[in-house]
Amino acid sequence: MLNIAGTLYDWCREERRFALATVAGVSGSAPLPPGTALAVGSNGDVIGSVSGGCVEGAVYELCQETLESDGAPVLTRFGYSDSDAFAVGLTCGGEIEILVQRVEPTHQPHLTAALAEVAAGRPAAVAQVVDGPQDLLGRTLHVPGDGPYDGSLGGEREDQTVASRTRALLRAGRTGRIEVGGDSDTCPERLSVLVHTNAPRPRMLIFGAVDFAGALSEAGHFLGYRVTVCDARPVFATPARFPHADEVVTDWPHRYLADCDVDARTAICVLTHDVKFDIPLLRLALGLPVGYIGAMGSRRTHDHRLGLLREAGVREEHLARLNSPIGLDLGAHTPQETAVSITAEIVAQANKGTGLPLSRGAGPIHHPDPVGVGAATQAVA
Repeated sequence: MLNIAGTLYDWCREERRFALATVAGVSGSAPLPPGTALAVGSNGDVIGSVSGGCVEGAVYELCQETLESDGAPVLTRFGYSDSDAFAVGLTCGGEIEILVQRVEPTHQPHLTAALAEVAAGRPAAVAQVVDGPQDLLGRTLHVPGDGPYDGSLGGEREDQTVASRTRALLRAGRTGRIEVGGDSDTCPERLSVLVHTNAPRPRMLIFGAVDFAGALSEAGHFLGYRVTVCDARPVFATPARFPHADEVVTDWPHRYLADCDVDARTAICVLTHDVKFDIPLLRLALGLPVGYIGAMGSRRTHDHRLGLLREAGVREEHLARLNSPIGLDLGAHTPQETAVSITAEIVAQANKGTGLPLSRGAGPIHHPDPVGVGAATQAVA
């Protein structure tokens, strides 16, 4: 639905009722991906597309029926083997699953808030139930890039589970379908939830064009980060040495960071081992609203670095944000093992994980939403 977020936000602000048709799933060859939507306003206006044209007429009629009836959501499929679908033109050989629902903006202020975030260009996600019990079908949850979620999919456990997994997709900037429930650890009802995300890929800024940076840039790319390797030494900072990085920059680290766009999903990894680079860089980084800051070095190097940062005026609460020595204790030696150690710490910190072996714990292995719950009346245990 975020492909038409601007118009939907205008309709919500005008408190205009509309029918929303969402591509909930595809199989085989299909014109448009899951999450793409078409909407029909109460005055008959149409915005968006679900098939590039081949089944738009049939979907428009379903939207009109939904607006004029009791508004119960309808989940339907169009495919090549379906004679009705063939009649309306879906001949690409695949199958698309369409959820049609009526939206009353006055009853879903959290959806208006989500669309406002998207229209303003801020990271946000909408989790939408596309399969499950009829009374939950079409329900939505707003998960912003920073802050508590809002809305409800039926219960606190469901909401926390979905919000936690939605944040993982939002951090990666990916739209996807997740399956939750059907067990006592998450929620009793089995739900299929389509997560719509609006966010660029999170950034991983690696300072220091060393061998460890090569393995770390590959691991960061695998996790969905937009990876930058920065070093002031042009002989080392070359694209040929870091083929998995999205960009390789030759500049003084602190000067480059000062002009960077960063947010709460950004990971900063300092691998330089050189105080003339480290200290001005970390002094700046520790005051920025980023998600992770780590610096490589021995414990002796770390203690010396802390002393220099204190002399440079960095406050203790900012020093507490520094992960150094960088990474989890995996006994890593090679650049590849070290990259796993570092990225494991980044993932654990983002998800409020302990970093301990699951075999040594008890209870659910999936953590609740790390940011909080959506309603002021709810509380997280």
